[in-house]
Amino acid sequence: MRLSAQQEALERYLATGDSAIPPGLLEQIQGSNTLPATDGLMIYHNAYRARLLGVMREDFPALHRWMGDESFEQLALAYISAWPPRHFSLRWLGEKLPEFIRGYVAEPQRSPMLELATLEWTFTLAFDAPDAVPLSLDVMGGFSADDWVSLRACLIPSVCWLQLQHNTVDMWKSAKAEIGIPDAVVLSAPMNCLVWRHKLVCQYRTLEPSEASALRLLTDGGSFASMCEYLLSTHGEQSPLQAAIWLKSWISDGLLVRTCRIGTSDTIFLN
Repeated sequence: MRLSAQQEALERYLATGDSAIPPGLLEQIQGSNTLPATDGLMIYHNAYRARLLGVMREDFPALHRWMGDESFEQLALAYISAWPPRHFSLRWLGEKLPEFIRGYVAEPQRSPMLELATLEWTFTLAFDAPDAVPLSLDVMGGFSADDWVSLRACLIPSVCWLQLQHNTVDMWKSAKAEIGIPDAVVLSAPMNCLVWRHKLVCQYRTLEPSEASALRLLTDGGSFASMCEYLLSTHGEQSPLQAAIWLKSWISDGLLVRTCRIGTSDTIFLN
């Protein structure tokens, strides 16, 4: 057997959940008096899968805590068999877990599991997202009247916007605090949740519907002036003040990058 074929055979053996050693591979491995080839391959097989399970526990600690050791291990091993590592870095091992849960788990467990796995993976994505220089309060403090009227902004690249149907955030917070995790329940209305990275730390924030709508309007191409007009129906004469309060909060959280509308394209200002 050529070296490349031997390497491929070893890779297939490690990637599968079947611990039975293919005869063709076993013939190519030389053991010793103290460690037969069969035992050596089994140790390698078990250690490799133990490492993958360890990564899954690290990337999805809340899901692990909620499900318990046995159920989580069953899910993780089934996932690893269906989606063995395809990238040189184990950082991407759990990328397809939410998609796998969608097809592997039945309701009523599927939906809360899917949301919790998605939330946890979103933190990983936010941490590794491209850098950007967010709009600062110092820059905002120097705005002219025209700057306020024409202000346009977009979300920084690390922001992931989730709309959750369950009490997923409470479940995640309880798991993180290592206290009893509440039962999964369906919310009376969907919850908007932002996850992003600010100053090398991943953050999260939930939004009330009116704030979420205002942020959507501003970051989908609207201006600060149009956001104030939108809020007139709910906040009346206080709409500019409410818009300014939210804007200051979003900027303090490092969520926004200022843009300038030029024709049909947006140019990003590096503040």
